[in-house]
Amino acid sequence: MTRAPAPRPSRPRHLLVVDDEPHIGLLLRPELESRGFQVSLARSLGDARAALAGIDAMLLDLHLPDGSGIDFLRELRAHAGTRDLPVLVLTGEGGDRILDEARRLGAGLLTKPFSPTKLAARLTSLVGEMGTGDAP
Repeated sequence: MTRAPAPRPSRPRHLLVVDDEPHIGLLLRPELESRGFQVSLARSLGDARAALAGIDAMLLDLHLPDGSGIDFLRELRAHAGTRDLPVLVLTGEGGDRILDEARRLGAGLLTKPFSPTKLAARLTSLVGEMGTGDAP
């Protein structure tokens, strides 16, 4: 007996990349889209807040022009609609206190520099394999 092929995703997972360095989003977008993500970019916390509706995961830098990524992560965890949003923190920050706080808030961590392939693999692990079509 042959097995039916796996169903195609109903929609790609929507990832919001929050980083003020424009090259980060441009570098990551092709790799992430090839892995089934729809990618939106935000260069500030204000932009990120405006883009929260409908996202499935977030890649978050800790140092942004209008505030702290760790404070934004606390804000996300305080609201029911974003409490369980998968977040991967991208940082060049090596301070144990900040990294421990991000972990305590349930975020995955990836330190700069990183390869787009490694980042995509971590995101896929964080939000689950693309192809289920089920948003978290």
